[in-house]
Amino acid sequence: MKSCKVILFFILYLFLIYLSTAFSPQDNYLINCGSNTDAIVDNRHFLGDSNDQNSVHTSQGKSIFQKNPNPSSNLSFLYTTARVFNGASKYVLNIKKIGTHFLRLHFSPFTAQNYDLRKASFSFSANGVLLFSNFSVNTTVLREFILMVDNFELEIEFTPTYESNFAFVNAIEVFSAPDDFIIGDGAKSVGPRGIQEFNQNMTLQTLETVHRINVGGLKLTPFNDTMWRSWVPDEDFLVLKSAAKIARTSHVPKYQKGGATREIAPDNVYMTAQQMNRENVTTDFIFNITWNFPVDIGDASHFVRLHFCDIVSMAPGQLYFNVYLNGFTAYKDLDLSSVTFRELATPYYIDFVVYSGSSGVVQVSIDPSNLSSTMRRNAILNGVEIMKMVNYVASKSGSKKRNVWVIVSSVLGSFILLSVVILAALLFFVCRKKKLKPKRSESAGWTPLCQYGSTSHGTLSDGTSAGPNGFLGQRIPFAEIQLATNNFDKSLIVGSGGFGMVYKAVLGDNRKVAIKRGVPGSRQGLPEFHTEITVLSKIRHHHLVSLVGYCEEQSEMILVYEYMEKGPLKRHLYGPGITPLSWKQRLEICIGAARGLHYLHTGFAQGIIHRDIKSTNILLDENYVAKVADFGLSRTGPCLNETHVSTGVKGSFGYLDPEYFRRQQLTDKSDVYSFGVVLFEVLCARPAIDPLLSREQVNLAEWAMQWQKDGQLEQIVDPRIRGQIKLSCLKKFGETAEKCLADYGIDRPTMGDVLWNLEYAFQLQESDSLTEPHEVSNSISPRLPLPEGLRNTQNEAYTGDGASEISTSQVFSQLMTNEGR
Repeated sequence: MKSCKVILFFILYLFLIYLSTAFSPQDNYLINCGSNTDAIVDNRHFLGDSNDQNSVHTSQGKSIFQKNPNPSSNLSFLYTTARVFNGASKYVLNIKKIGTHFLRLHFSPFTAQNYDLRKASFSFSANGVLLFSNFSVNTTVLREFILMVDNFELEIEFTPTYESNFAFVNAIEVFSAPDDFIIGDGAKSVGPRGIQEFNQNMTLQTLETVHRINVGGLKLTPFNDTMWRSWVPDEDFLVLKSAAKIARTSHVPKYQKGGATREIAPDNVYMTAQQMNRENVTTDFIFNITWNFPVDIGDASHFVRLHFCDIVSMAPGQLYFNVYLNGFTAYKDLDLSSVTFRELATPYYIDFVVYSGSSGVVQVSIDPSNLSSTMRRNAILNGVEIMKMVNYVASKSGSKKRNVWVIVSSVLGSFILLSVVILAALLFFVCRKKKLKPKRSESAGWTPLCQYGSTSHGTLSDGTSAGPNGFLGQRIPFAEIQLATNNFDKSLIVGSGGFGMVYKAVLGDNRKVAIKRGVPGSRQGLPEFHTEITVLSKIRHHHLVSLVGYCEEQSEMILVYEYMEKGPLKRHLYGPGITPLSWKQRLEICIGAARGLHYLHTGFAQGIIHRDIKSTNILLDENYVAKVADFGLSRTGPCLNETHVSTGVKGSFGYLDPEYFRRQQLTDKSDVYSFGVVLFEVLCARPAIDPLLSREQVNLAEWAMQWQKDGQLEQIVDPRIRGQIKLSCLKKFGETAEKCLADYGIDRPTMGDVLWNLEYAFQLQESDSLTEPHEVSNSISPRLPLPEGLRNTQNEAYTGDGASEISTSQVFSQLMTNEGR
């Protein structure tokens, strides 16, 4: 009896948790079709659509209500009635929130009066998107779609075929999905050409759910899901059941902000998984787990969402595995701990697009990575969702409207063309007397950029814009960019990023430039495009990459920068086949980057926060002068009466300020933290995150800080430069990096302080007698032992800031006395 009470209490507790975390959509239409009675199903209230008091929808067209004379006790109450359409008819629902929506249509045929619903044949569409044609059912089915609703009405239209002359539906669900449920540029295309960015906006695709699988778990009903979905076990889809072994946990998943949520998949999906079954198998025997999911045979692509949650590892960095789709590599050496900030049992999902073709199967496989230690080889999968990407087909009424519009547009087009010819002739004669100021060309697809300071600074006649710091950039015709890149020849690609590909090119005036091209036709990079131009239109500094121009024609988003001959700093620290930088070069590069950042933070009233400082965003010119680049994530700093900017977390793993990540409060000290990671990266010549290393070494900041606090920083210095560094210089450099990586921003120095300390470290390296300001020291800093075969061959002097050609000795002359600064 006591145990029963405990079980009941536990069930009640879970129910209360469910109610407290249930998703509440802004649009939420639940319709019990053909009924004047409401129904409660899975704790949801479906309104009868024949009840005059329920004004949740309108139905247009000829229809009648039918009731099942012999309802089955096994079926939901929703399936006891149906609305039958004798002609083209539709529901029209008012939409409050534009965006991604779920549409579910319930069908359960029965025989009543003069209608046998099994004989119905019809098509149905939503806002002109054909979802099904010649649709008929002999049993109870649910059709679920995820689609973009881009206006304030949703029309669900049913059109009978000539064979049956009627259509029907038992229930309809329409509700808005959470923000970012489908991410526009979040999917990767997997196929014979490898892994590529999916070049279409995924939010604009209409998806039909084919499979939703709880891998390693039991069937989940809508009552167990905050989005009221059903999940089925994976057992029937396993190719070799003996290859898999179920893993379970009783602990609730640790959701992270910005990652997977209970709306992406419920707790139960992430609390079970299939893993490698290594019982009676030798440790060095490698095999995989494979699932075959049947899909319709035909010319179709499928959206595949895979769910992961590491519930099998004892510590982060132990699980590395590969993922395959239809036999092609989808993700190699996946380390879940590296994408979840080294947290175990943290949900994570990845979206892919695959082409099924005539195979009739979407195949998913996992196997251990070669990075795994022999004793810990494993691979896991927690959930799978497969959705067919539905083609857009306009409805009949839409096609009629379109035909009328073609005629109207043709007439209007002819009239406009004639008007343009006449206007051009008039302008030709007027321009002979007075030269007109050129008008900015319009960009296709979005509002053109405003010239910075257009009222006070004006616009130059040649298309260049002027600002407080002089020349800022110019509009460059798309045709000129095409010519410079040989129509975007792949052999000219020198890099890539989240925004797009980067090409090396030479403009018509023989200027070497780097051309960064956003994904054509995509609006996802538009905020970064705007931000980059806005920021670079305000700044001009020797240690910031200059904007040469931009192009916004033909829906293109293209940025043109000065070309940095030596590329990113990262390549020179641990890139293949490149001569290592000397210690003096590395110090000069750090000082240059610090100068650029200091100018960003202090050059304006509010300052600018870069938000993505890392070694790949510090570029080097032909003389190894450092310049900070990539301002797409930059933000204006807080106002005078504010301490921070509240914003979503952006940045790169390994460099991200932990305080910013926890509190989502951005300050210039977040850049300082990232720069501290770069300092250790420069000193140790290793990545910020390296999953190939042991657990304590994976994160560079944590690992290097431990050596610094133990006073043994010299033990982890890049062996290629160890003999070049004086101990006094290393001490100052290590202290500077340590202060940058303080847990709290208030304890970190400003970039001005960082710059000063790096300059001082440089002078400690150059001078044998320099002492710390306000300190007395007559000792000469000894050099670290020089490893055999290494010597310093670089003797170039730092050229200083380009704004004033002051030599290094002049810049630091104030530091040559005990009085200091």
